[in-house]
Amino acid sequence: MASLNVGNLGEYLREQRRNAQLSLRQLADAAGVSNPYLSQIERGLRKPSAEVLQQVAKALRISAETLYVRAGILDAERDGEERLREGATRAVILADPSLDERQKQVLLQIYESFRKENGFGGSRPAEDEAAGSDTYVADAGDAAGSETDTGPRRTAG
Repeated sequence: MASLNVGNLGEYLREQRRNAQLSLRQLADAAGVSNPYLSQIERGLRKPSAEVLQQVAKALRISAETLYVRAGILDAERDGEERLREGATRAVILADPSLDERQKQVLLQIYESFRKENGFGGSRPAEDEAAGSDTYVADAGDAAGSETDTGPRRTAG
């Protein structure tokens, strides 16, 4: 089989899998794809669908958008370098073996709040929901003695 032009997707996936200290078989199981198919993707012999890339990204705890760009599904120029940087930052945080899961989620929430504060809004509700950010924000407010949700509400009109 000839190698397909899927950028450096296979190499990138192999690198991310090794960083996560997963065998090919472990990642295939976690992503719900076959071991031979994943091997072919890593070797550049198969171009996976967006759905498969999303499953692999979830199993590796990395940005699916980064995989989409590397696979040629999304155009990096159209979607902007800023999104790639954001995805890369998230991927680095999630891949850091020195942090536990709670610390990773808190750090991602802080990162997102700084992005919003600096005008990069772009909150991604699906990821925020998966990370449990709504719960964290509410808990943080409660812990600080916030009365945000307990006071009377004013309505316009």
